[in-house]
Amino acid sequence: MIETNANKLGLDSDSKSEDIVIIENKLRPVTFDDFIGQEDLKKNLDIAIKAALKRGEPLDHVLLHGVAGLGKTTLATVIANGLGVSLKLSSGPALEKPGDLAAILSNLTSGDVFFIDEIHRLKPVVEEILYTALEDFAIDIVLGTGPSARTVRLDLPHFTLIGATTKLNMISSPLRDRFGSVFRLERYSPNDLCKIIERSAEILGCKIDGEASKVLSKSSRGTPRIANRLLKRVRDFVQVHSGGDLIENEITKTALSELGLDDLGLDYADRRLLEVIAHKFNGGPVGLSTLAAALSEDLRTLEDIYEPFLIQLGFLERTNKGRIITARGFTHLENVSK
Repeated sequence: MIETNANKLGLDSDSKSEDIVIIENKLRPVTFDDFIGQEDLKKNLDIAIKAALKRGEPLDHVLLHGVAGLGKTTLATVIANGLGVSLKLSSGPALEKPGDLAAILSNLTSGDVFFIDEIHRLKPVVEEILYTALEDFAIDIVLGTGPSARTVRLDLPHFTLIGATTKLNMISSPLRDRFGSVFRLERYSPNDLCKIIERSAEILGCKIDGEASKVLSKSSRGTPRIANRLLKRVRDFVQVHSGGDLIENEITKTALSELGLDDLGLDYADRRLLEVIAHKFNGGPVGLSTLAAALSEDLRTLEDIYEPFLIQLGFLERTNKGRIITARGFTHLENVSK
């Protein structure tokens, strides 16, 4: 059973976070057999789960990190199902006060899995409660104020915390050190993405040929979330324009072009960033703040959202003097403009 902190705190269903709504999506795998990719991570997690079950103990706390959309929330579901326990979900921004966290922890049952997405965004005052909860399975509650204040220790059932983050460096050392296992999720290979796309197409009740799935996988930035999103949009395009349910190569390319994506999955904003460096700043170097001003874009958005994938493709370089577009970046712009 999956339960959110919105349910626990008696909040209106509209207050559920986006990821909590997505968890109900039927495309999400629920077992390791359904979960495609991340083979080494799955093997290690499977061993840890089986060992914990043999000992009759909760699984050690797990920290998952990697870029958004790689399946951290899905893995939490798979882990809970593997352990045969309930899964409670929340996120760092949703836990605003120590009482929010204390209310959820005190309502856990033995063996439950508690998942916190964006755990790097926990407030320090909330994070401090987790220290004793993770190590001693207890929380200290302060009753009263002033000279009459006293601390009461509340024992908790043994549980497993799964934390997920896109920014491992923003998690404090005291919190990070309390996790028994730390796993990094990597971007998916085109072959794995093809398998994910074909599985999703079957669940969605449509058909996709091998070449079309390759085109979609190449445009998905190594990310299942993007692959599934593009599959749905191409399915819409096919149903409207051909009235059928078969997704073929040519119509897939046409649909992606209509969505503004090139054959590597770069959209207008990605290409505009490269074009500004190439044409306005003669290829660079250009400082990040200057580039952000030229694009009328938030500096952090450029650094966290757009740059990582362009750097991974080898189209952009970060130097001490600023950002530089590479020869590969120039070549891609030329090919796209033809």
